[in-house]
Amino acid sequence: MKKQPRLSFWQIWNLSFGFLGVQFGFALQNANASRILTSLGADPHELSFFWLVAPIMGLVVQPVVGAASDKTWNRFGRRSPYILFGAIVSMLAMFLMPNAPMFVKAGSALVFGVVMLALMDGSFNVTFQPFRALVADMTPEEQRNVGYSVQSFLINVGAVIGSALPFIMTAAGISNESSAGNVAPSVIWSFYIGGSLLLISVLVTVLKTKEYPPEEFEAYNNITEEDKEQKESFWNLLKNMPATMKQLSIVQLFSWFPLFLLWVYSTTAISQHYFGVPIDFNAETETNKQVLDAFNEAGNWVGICFAVYSLVAALFSVIMPKLISLTSRKTVYAGALVMGGLGFISTMMFNDQYMLLISMIGVGIAWAGILAMPYTILSGALPAKRMGIYMGLFNLTVVVPQILSGVFGGPILRTFFNGDGIYILVLAGVIMILGAISVFFVKESDK
Repeated sequence: MKKQPRLSFWQIWNLSFGFLGVQFGFALQNANASRILTSLGADPHELSFFWLVAPIMGLVVQPVVGAASDKTWNRFGRRSPYILFGAIVSMLAMFLMPNAPMFVKAGSALVFGVVMLALMDGSFNVTFQPFRALVADMTPEEQRNVGYSVQSFLINVGAVIGSALPFIMTAAGISNESSAGNVAPSVIWSFYIGGSLLLISVLVTVLKTKEYPPEEFEAYNNITEEDKEQKESFWNLLKNMPATMKQLSIVQLFSWFPLFLLWVYSTTAISQHYFGVPIDFNAETETNKQVLDAFNEAGNWVGICFAVYSLVAALFSVIMPKLISLTSRKTVYAGALVMGGLGFISTMMFNDQYMLLISMIGVGIAWAGILAMPYTILSGALPAKRMGIYMGLFNLTVVVPQILSGVFGGPILRTFFNGDGIYILVLAGVIMILGAISVFFVKESDK
């Protein structure tokens, strides 16, 4: 087997640079989609059902794109055409979603907003999945830890900027106030900027990274003509997935279920617990300007919290390779999830919004681990000829927990917590600590 060349640091950097922009979009979506949907008239206690469109899109899109990109080759490369197409559609959806009232009448604006959320998340997935496979394609085994750590660092730098954009726009003088049924201008302008930066950063990766042509890639990974002729059905691939992938799926369940609760209910929890917004708040019918202003202020603070946990994740990503070399992948992974669980649980213990930033330190450490460690562990267990499709299938372990979280999150909030959102974050913390325990049942293996 021909030895795959090592990449320079800047080649690895350019390889992952598009993640910076994609995460602008994800961060804006995660921090503001609930705020936008609530502004358009969604019941805060039913938000998880509206959010279901996002993981369902991932469930449909990622395995299809993964399989297709394994078989694609043209003058633009193997993964790059999908990455670029997804970025263009993502940008358009980001421009449209917060402007729903401009395109449809009141009442239908919520439906339009949900459709744009589905389109936006689907196109993010079209971009993100080939990016994961691209890093595995281009980096030799000994550089995978560094490759995925740089990827995690850039993701979180993008998330810091994206999450804080509405706060920055407000500080720059753009209004953070909104009338009933409309989205604040600070959020709208943030989505314009985020969408533009998304496309620019993806273009850097597409133009600066030269993918290996098929013959060269096959030589590096010992792929024979017989391997290429073998075809497996989706169900056979699922049934025959490596044991490491099956074991990681349990960890993923206990990681992404609580993360989805964070994204859906942070605005609800923080606006209620820290800003005094009533549990029965409805932005479409609310006439009290003081309450509306408190809700919008809470929305900006959610962005700051998300920026802080993303900044912590970016910094932790830098030291993760060193921590792994001193201990092990599983130790670092489990430790990160424990810190995340404690961060979630501590959100209930404070009343000062600034103290909430302490909680975000733990969440950020967990986020860094979740973004990098499963893929680092998994890449050593996957056959190169099936890297794209298996990375796509592995996304099932990301989206299925989110779908379960979306289905059960709302009923849990209403039935057990009487609509008080802060308790849903505490539940998220307990679940994440279970994820830390499950890490030690994962058996690492090399293909």
